[in-house]
Amino acid sequence: MTIGSGSVVESVEAPEARTERARLTPEEAAALARRAGLEELGVRPGLLGYAREVWSYRHLVWHLSSAQAWATNQNNYLGQLWAVLNPLLLVGSYYLIFGLLLKTRGGTSNYIAFLTIGIFVFGYSASAIIAGSRAVVGQIGLVRALRFPRAVLPISVTLTQFLVNVPAFAVLMVMIPLTGEPFSPHWLLFPVALVFQSLINLGLAFYLARVVNTARDSANLVPVGVRLARYVSGVFFSIPHYAGYGLVSALLLYQPLAVSMTTAREALMDQYPLTWGSWVAAAAWGVALSVTGIVFFWRGEGRYGSN
Repeated sequence: MTIGSGSVVESVEAPEARTERARLTPEEAAALARRAGLEELGVRPGLLGYAREVWSYRHLVWHLSSAQAWATNQNNYLGQLWAVLNPLLLVGSYYLIFGLLLKTRGGTSNYIAFLTIGIFVFGYSASAIIAGSRAVVGQIGLVRALRFPRAVLPISVTLTQFLVNVPAFAVLMVMIPLTGEPFSPHWLLFPVALVFQSLINLGLAFYLARVVNTARDSANLVPVGVRLARYVSGVFFSIPHYAGYGLVSALLLYQPLAVSMTTAREALMDQYPLTWGSWVAAAAWGVALSVTGIVFFWRGEGRYGSN
């Protein structure tokens, strides 16, 4: 509406027109949000930026993992002792079944040390893989409520399982000389073997966490796969003694879960000399699985918690 009064012409607009003219375009709103430091939800950042962001959460990962590790057995009367008692009970039962009844001691001169290392080391991988597969779906409320790089969750779970198993590894180092194994400088390589194993566990956790987040029913298959791996990875028998030295034996020996036990046995048992092939394979598996695992996990970053 226009009102004329002498030489003054005043224009009056309806409120709807003024609101329409003041409204920001989507591009302008996005630019304003970026200047304010806001970020769009459900968008995958660049890989390098993502890695830097994950690193910035390292203190949170440590505090979350250490608290969760301490709380793992707190509801039991014996508390943290179960971290040691569980593998010891497994050693006793496996020795009775496989060592005495089924006589799978062939190819080993110190079967108790061989079996103990296998159970303690494989137990760490088994717990890390199973827990890692549920790293995202098990914290779905946290994922939907807060913004943070989701890779923090598999990393935290893997570190938690390592901390839970530290008492068991300490007991292992006490048990090995009690079985008759002589002290050796090679024992210093055992922590290196655990580093390679932890990288392998982390890589598998990255892969399985994304798969289980996409197909929730697949979480039920993970324990089955771990149980199968327990029986083909040489936990309680010598693979070369029973499978020979052909292709099948090589495939069993150099798959990631078996090679973790091989490097631990080479570090702690006099019967198994250090072989470059086992250690290179363990390092290669660790680097390959952890690097490709985080890339695979990162590619699904914008979809975690949305289904």
